[in-house]
Amino acid sequence: MLSFNRYHIKPIQPKDAWSLCNFIVANEDRLKRYFPKTLEQNLTPDLSKFFVDKKVKQFDLKEEFLFTIKENESDEFVGLIYIKELDWDKKQGEFAYCIGYPFERKGIMTNAIHILSEYAFTNLNIETLQIIVHKDNIASVKVAENCNFTWIKTLKNEYTPPGEKSLNMELYELYNKIEA
Repeated sequence: MLSFNRYHIKPIQPKDAWSLCNFIVANEDRLKRYFPKTLEQNLTPDLSKFFVDKKVKQFDLKEEFLFTIKENESDEFVGLIYIKELDWDKKQGEFAYCIGYPFERKGIMTNAIHILSEYAFTNLNIETLQIIVHKDNIASVKVAENCNFTWIKTLKNEYTPPGEKSLNMELYELYNKIEA
């Protein structure tokens, strides 16, 4: 478990299914554009149980890492962070993250990405972390910038939200500083 301020970060666990479903449903409007698959797989407690079991297995197999952010006192879900699109040959992974309505604009995600960047560099031997974000998602762009990610380039037609035309996305990267 990784902690900061009044929050903690943990790998997703089987006991999280019910709370995850509640979090997803409560934040459905903000998740439908950039997290449509996570949304559709967590609309009921049974779907969430299946989703969480799958994510726990993927974590154990080092295929994808899903972390929860929760409040220390209440254990309430605050947000989710994926380390995904892992390429072990290139030692590269991508962050994807979302935060609940009541917790936005408090610096929580910035703190969590700082902590998980160190975790990925130290524990997973990742050398490059990416964040791919739409330029209009100002809060997510700020997280990338506040965590010292560098803008690399615009990825043309990189992502197609449900029912929309494809969008250009911005690629940010952070590199592990290897000391000689």
